[in-house]
Amino acid sequence: MSTLRQEQHRLVWEYDHQTLWIEAWGSQGLRVRATCLAEMSAHDWALLKPALGTPEIRIAGDTATIRNGRITATIHDRGRITFTDRTGKVLLDERWRNREIAGLTYNATNVPAREFKPLAGSTFQITQRWEAQADEKFFGMGQYQDGRFDLKGSLLELAQRNSQASVPFLLSSRGYGLLWNNPAVGRATLGTNFTEFVAQTSSQLDYWVTAGDTPAQIVEAYADATGKVPPMPDFALGFWQCKLRYKTQEELLGVAREHKRRGLPLSVIVADFFHWPTQGEWKFDPRYWPDPEAMVRELKSLGVELMVSIWPTVDKRSENYAEMLSQGLLVRTEGGVRTNFEFMGNTVFFDATNPKARAYVWSKAKKNYFDKGVRVFWLDEAEPEYTVYDFDQYRYHLGSNMEVGNAYPVGYAQAFYEGLKASGVDDVVNLVRCAWAGSQRYGALVWSGDIDTTFDSLRNQFAAGLHMGLAGIPWWTTDIGGFGGGDPDDPAYREL
Repeated sequence: MSTLRQEQHRLVWEYDHQTLWIEAWGSQGLRVRATCLAEMSAHDWALLKPALGTPEIRIAGDTATIRNGRITATIHDRGRITFTDRTGKVLLDERWRNREIAGLTYNATNVPAREFKPLAGSTFQITQRWEAQADEKFFGMGQYQDGRFDLKGSLLELAQRNSQASVPFLLSSRGYGLLWNNPAVGRATLGTNFTEFVAQTSSQLDYWVTAGDTPAQIVEAYADATGKVPPMPDFALGFWQCKLRYKTQEELLGVAREHKRRGLPLSVIVADFFHWPTQGEWKFDPRYWPDPEAMVRELKSLGVELMVSIWPTVDKRSENYAEMLSQGLLVRTEGGVRTNFEFMGNTVFFDATNPKARAYVWSKAKKNYFDKGVRVFWLDEAEPEYTVYDFDQYRYHLGSNMEVGNAYPVGYAQAFYEGLKASGVDDVVNLVRCAWAGSQRYGALVWSGDIDTTFDSLRNQFAAGLHMGLAGIPWWTTDIGGFGGGDPDDPAYREL
């Protein structure tokens, strides 16, 4: 027989080796956590700490309910959870196919809704299943290059890649939103027969649910729970000029001057990658950029902001590599040679999940860019982009990449957001090539990465941008005309 009890704003269910918490989180949400370990993890991941809610909790025998705002969860006998709205309509119902030898039900398939498959150490492969609803449509979940708008019937990888951003907030046409609050690599199956989320390596189940009468209510409740964007600065709403790449200070200034001479609008111009001497040095190469301060002053006199590209890569020949290695500021490998990315050198990423690493990289950026007048940063390679996406090969400060890897772009954005705020910048906006839930609160303006220069790819960006907005990332953009490939002599390429 299971145990049910109330602990302040939390409903607790225990049976055998599993402990389940359902608690009021914000004014309109419920957070669900479950583990088979002795203690629940204290990590909140994408969620902000809310003021304690005042839920209505009722326990009657083996059944209990917890209501918070517009959403109610009911725990049935044996632990099945059903979520309903304020009218009693079922929004989300756990899918149990388990047998009870001496009970009232029997099902030979014996598949639980919450499944914990033990792995080495104190981790599990965790699966959560819900019943499918025939009339349901799904939106959100971040940025994928499939071109689909209704995601019903999709299988989505919960992992970060160049041009793919996993932001696991699901908006349902049935009137609820669900945040899979787990940064582990995994998958989401939005099937016609069931809905399933899997974390391949994790210590506990963690998700958050809200309900609303309109999509706007749902997304607003999600923003309250995970953070809202700071205001977009006026300068950032104009035209941004970038190419791969301006090689010298004089070349970049020449383009800005010509825009102004012709009366063409220009708000931001970009010093793209390899303006530095070596990856991991986060400074201008004085051979080609001899006077950054004078460059920034002239651009500002033209009404143009300079945006500087930042890469998280640290070349082993970099002046900072030995110090960062000794202080534990770099991503580790589980075996073999410690190399994460082989583009133009053998490099290792700085560990954005480590607050010391975030502070170190910002200190270099502040000295070499901010103190010279730069106020906007392009945080490239933010997935991060591994040469080989063997996610089980890498380890971070907070855990293995399999457990926490999807949160890397959040830490990357956080490093520059907190650095800029501490330096007196109020409205922070930085261009970032990836995101996870919560990235928006760190001023992340996401763009869709290295997409193809085709009309098919352009079509995909419409769906990708809409899903990102519905997943709580309202600042989003894409490369005009795409990034790579194409024949400049092809009329279709020119039209694009």
